[in-house]
Amino acid sequence: MRVWDGLSSSSSISFDQNPPEPPIAYMTENANLTRALLIRLAALNPISFFDKTSVASIDLRPSPAYTTNTALNLSSYPHLTLSSGHTLAARLLVGADGLNSSARTFAGISSRGWDYDRHGVVATVKLSTREHYDSTPSTRATAYQRFLPSGPIALLALPNGFATLVWTATPAQATRLKALTSPDLAAMINAAFRLEPVDINYMFTIPSGQASELSWRESVTRIPTSFALPDRVQDIQSHSVASFPLRFRHADTYISSRTALVGDAAHTIHPLAGQGLNMGIGDVSALVTTIEDTVAHGGDIGVEMNLEGYSSKVYARNARMLGVVDKLHWLYRMEGWLGVQVRGWGLKGVDRLPGLKEVLMRAASGGEIFS
Repeated sequence: MRVWDGLSSSSSISFDQNPPEPPIAYMTENANLTRALLIRLAALNPISFFDKTSVASIDLRPSPAYTTNTALNLSSYPHLTLSSGHTLAARLLVGADGLNSSARTFAGISSRGWDYDRHGVVATVKLSTREHYDSTPSTRATAYQRFLPSGPIALLALPNGFATLVWTATPAQATRLKALTSPDLAAMINAAFRLEPVDINYMFTIPSGQASELSWRESVTRIPTSFALPDRVQDIQSHSVASFPLRFRHADTYISSRTALVGDAAHTIHPLAGQGLNMGIGDVSALVTTIEDTVAHGGDIGVEMNLEGYSSKVYARNARMLGVVDKLHWLYRMEGWLGVQVRGWGLKGVDRLPGLKEVLMRAASGGEIFS
């Protein structure tokens, strides 16, 4: 992985894992993850799927069907009414329903934080391929990230010469990027990795013709050669460009009686470190371990005391990651001389400390920041 400061090309850091060391991280498209999960769920019995439906309401009132057909007292169980008309009672309701979680609202759990006044622009792009974007499983790909005053831009390698773009931009810039033609958007991405911020800002102001503007500006601009730049973006995959507002959120707790929160329902993080999914998977892993332990000891998986193990495993760890990424965001928003110098000293210092780089790579792989 190559990371550098857009206001100081001499401030850069590299993270390298060479065989036989495992890769720092893997890039997997969401469609592939979803397909694998559905295949796995289909192999587990008994699993009930309620497809193409949504949760209409969650409450504590047991339906007549449950009160007349079971001896269990379900008055403490969350009851979900689906848009299909089905009603479900849950011994444990797992809220994996995102930022505006209905499960979190039902449980009365507050979530605190702030908006960044930034949008994340994402797209799947086609690159002028070099060998490190080969689809061969053994090939190590390189991720690139440059910190611009508006926020970082990153290219994350996918197989067959494609990559994922994640660009943190102002709301106005995000709107502009989404309105560009594919050639002009490709030019803006290439410019963001090569030109000075003043040139990039100008290219945002012109209504069209970014491709020709980039060609001219590159002919009169000295492009950094002290480190490798990403391959050029040649094209944008159709209908892949989207944006979403960036926020910081953290729930006061992940558990209450018969409810547990995971993923974005529990925490929302800036994408600059690529840790949102890792944190969510970590939540699920810890919750599964807690449930298994409770079942092994004959306990009720929905009792809040039995869920404490899950919260104690992940809450503090997630809070540390959220805090580190939030501070990085604000640090790289600074455009003054002092802020740029501090960032440069920090990057150069970390780059010269292999032990600290190893800790950061472990964190990027979903491990602990501090062991």
